[in-house]
Amino acid sequence: MQFDYLKHVTDGLDRHAVLDELMQAYGKDVWNFAFFLTHRRELADDITQDVFVKVFEHLYQFRGQSSVKTWLLAITRNTARDVLRSAWIRRVTLFGAAREHTQAYPSAERETFDKLMTEEVWAVVLKLPTKLREVLLLNSHYGLSMKEMADMLQVSGGTVRSRLHRARAAVNRKLTEESLMTGEEKWT
Repeated sequence: MQFDYLKHVTDGLDRHAVLDELMQAYGKDVWNFAFFLTHRRELADDITQDVFVKVFEHLYQFRGQSSVKTWLLAITRNTARDVLRSAWIRRVTLFGAAREHTQAYPSAERETFDKLMTEEVWAVVLKLPTKLREVLLLNSHYGLSMKEMADMLQVSGGTVRSRLHRARAAVNRKLTEESLMTGEEKWT
C-alpha cells in the first residue's frame, strides 16, 4: 500500500483513518525495530505506542522527503534512543534483569532446526553494537537503501556502507567461531 497522499494531507482527511492504515501497514515493522533496538518486549510495546501517538500528533508535518516507512522507523529509532537514555529505564532494567534469571520460557517453536539456526543468527545480530545492528537490520530486514539509511541515521553514505560491511563481517566471524567450537561447518 502506498501512502503518497500523506505528502498532500489536508485538514479534510480523517486523521484517525490515516493512523489506522499506517498502524495496519507498519505497526509490526515499528514494533520489531523497537524490539531489536531495546531487546525487551515491554519496551517495544511502549515505544510502538509512543511512535504512533507522535505520528498522530504530527501527521501533517510529514514532508515527503523520505518514504513513510523510513519516516516511521526514524521516529522509532529516536523514541527508543530517548527511552534508553532515561534514568528511569536504567533502574527498571536492573530490577528486571534480576527477575529474568529466575524465569524460564520454554518455546515450542524451538523444536525445528531452521528455527534454531535463525535464532542463533539473530542472537549474534542482537549482540552487535547499536550502530552496526541498526544498519544491518534496516538493510536486511526492512530493505532500506543506502541513501534512505544515511538520511534516517543522519550520516554519510560511506559511513552506512562501512557500518554495514563491519556488521556483516562481525556476524560472519562470530558464527564461524561458534561453528568451529561446536565442530559444525564453517559459515561462509
